[in-house]
Amino acid sequence: MIHKYLPSMVFFVILNAPAMIFAQTTNPKSVQKTNPTQSVKTSVKVASTTKKNVKSSIDSSKKTNPKVSMAKTTVKQTTVKDSLTAKSTKPSSKKTTAIKNDKLVVYQMLFHLWGNKNTTNKMNGSAEENGVTKFKDVNDLALKKLKDFGYSHLYMTGLIEHATMEDLTALGIPKDHPDVVKGRCGSPFAIKDYYDVNPFFATNPKKRMDEFEAMLDRVHKNGLKMVMDCVPNHLARVYHSDMKPESIKDFGEDDDKSKAFAPYNSFYYLPNTQFQIPEGVVSPVKADAPYVEKPAKVSGNDVFTPKPTIDDWFETVKLNYGVDILHGRQTHFSPIPTTWIKMVGVLKYWAAKGVDGFRCDMAEMVPVEFWKYATTEVKKDFPNTIFIAEIYNPREYHNYIKVGGFDYLYDKVGLYDALRRLVEQKPEATVEDITRVWQNESGDISQNMLRFLENHDEQRINSPAFAKGDPFAVIPAMVVTATLHSGPLMIYFGQEVGESADDREGFNQADDRTTMFDFWGVKAHQAWMNNGKFDGGQLTPNQKYLREFYGDLLKFVNTSDAVKSGEFYDLQYVQGEGYDRRKVYSYLRYSGKQKLLFVCNFNHTQEQNINLNIPEGAWNAMGLDIKTPKTLKGKFNQKAQLTIDPDKAVSLKISPNSVVVYEISEKK
Repeated sequence: MIHKYLPSMVFFVILNAPAMIFAQTTNPKSVQKTNPTQSVKTSVKVASTTKKNVKSSIDSSKKTNPKVSMAKTTVKQTTVKDSLTAKSTKPSSKKTTAIKNDKLVVYQMLFHLWGNKNTTNKMNGSAEENGVTKFKDVNDLALKKLKDFGYSHLYMTGLIEHATMEDLTALGIPKDHPDVVKGRCGSPFAIKDYYDVNPFFATNPKKRMDEFEAMLDRVHKNGLKMVMDCVPNHLARVYHSDMKPESIKDFGEDDDKSKAFAPYNSFYYLPNTQFQIPEGVVSPVKADAPYVEKPAKVSGNDVFTPKPTIDDWFETVKLNYGVDILHGRQTHFSPIPTTWIKMVGVLKYWAAKGVDGFRCDMAEMVPVEFWKYATTEVKKDFPNTIFIAEIYNPREYHNYIKVGGFDYLYDKVGLYDALRRLVEQKPEATVEDITRVWQNESGDISQNMLRFLENHDEQRINSPAFAKGDPFAVIPAMVVTATLHSGPLMIYFGQEVGESADDREGFNQADDRTTMFDFWGVKAHQAWMNNGKFDGGQLTPNQKYLREFYGDLLKFVNTSDAVKSGEFYDLQYVQGEGYDRRKVYSYLRYSGKQKLLFVCNFNHTQEQNINLNIPEGAWNAMGLDIKTPKTLKGKFNQKAQLTIDPDKAVSLKISPNSVVVYEISEKK
């Protein structure tokens, strides 16, 4: 069956062909965003760690509409021996073993935007003007739709009460100074009360915790789990909890502010200085009085100066975990620093409410020794709690898994960056980087790596800066992201319908990312919500087919034993002449119940004619006899199947920007 409607832009699916094929012919260009954690220098102004939020110059050249053609996959066979004339050096290891089923499918919801149906979109608008999500918006219908789509976990970003320009004095909550708040909504990572939720999410703000708990109960009753933020490295410049247990003291409450560093202090101080608002900060809300902070505290991204820049995390202050940064990062972990005890108390507070896991912001900026303590303490009482680390230093991956006790780590500087280069068709882009990622970075912890192509920090796929406004350009990259190993997968809300993030919302200025800081309506996502029907009623045909692709992919992931819990075998090392080693990537996923072959063509304009070799070692690993014919059956509900001889190479013709997936079995 072929879809009755073939979008004029880029996308088609052949369900009864020998493979699933997606084709397009654009050649995206953009400036790649990096997200490293820099080493801290011992000086008065320590080199800052930043999640780059730069405004990229956008190529505004006119897009062409690629042709949609009926791509064919043809198969013939030659002997493996004859086709190995250009075989590359065999890697030291070509397969990894999955330990357990870690294939969570996480849906990230930037909470203040996710359920907002208001389409006013006034620049720098308030919650009342532009709208904001309410806990009640995450209702049973919405949750059923998300569950049916294939998600297992909801990562709700920005639930915890953070600094904002909203006036909450009627609730007894003091105003935050607008000069140290980013945007009308404020940064979800500038926490001002770890024990509370944002009042503007509640229909009745005085009952906000009751409404949060009712929402969490709905999540669980619909068969889903909920992950929330843990922001351990920094908090808002002015922090005060009015919801904490009486036995717990606030961060900084007992600090000796005369000392730049003390093991028992919550913050780092700059004695005899006063904080200065960064140049270029212009608030849309008028301040009642100048902001005063004396002595100045060190800003969240390790900036040891009283006057940070507008690109620093100036709205936050760094928490002290017993590391004397300015004196060679000397550690003072005995007795246990008070910050450790307070933060574990926060984690246990939310775990006791039923929160299933924590996505830990900038986890590597907090010592791994703390994480060992925290994960151990929390899991004593709540053993099923999961911990996900935002981390950008591959040298620390094993440390944060093996020592720190994290369940999962972000795979950003590895797989995301490699795949993005391929999507953008960068001159240096090569699929060899995919092999490098699992060999040199993740390897034996591949099942612990959370893969994604979008999140709140990264540019939207359908933005000019990433895929030049072509959300279908990531078809091979998305399949690899979802199926390469048995670790979790994350989809960002709006990704599945091609949200482009091209608005100037306020603090966020059309930087190809959906704003974290402003109250806004996310147009493509709102089209799927369709005023609370959650049926995609306002989506365009192209958006519907894009969402169908993501739905089919998640269904495949969730029903495939090989993808969920099987082993992995990289086929690149055994390929020879006629195989494009920079643009074609092939691999096996297999379990006792299922054997799958994936071949991905990352070339956006050229068809690939390849001789695919599957070595004897791979057949042995899969437990299949190399002497008997095998059947290759196309997946994704395709009817066509092929018969091959294992000791011969398979000649394949693969369309541009496409993926073919076969299930391998003994010929009956």
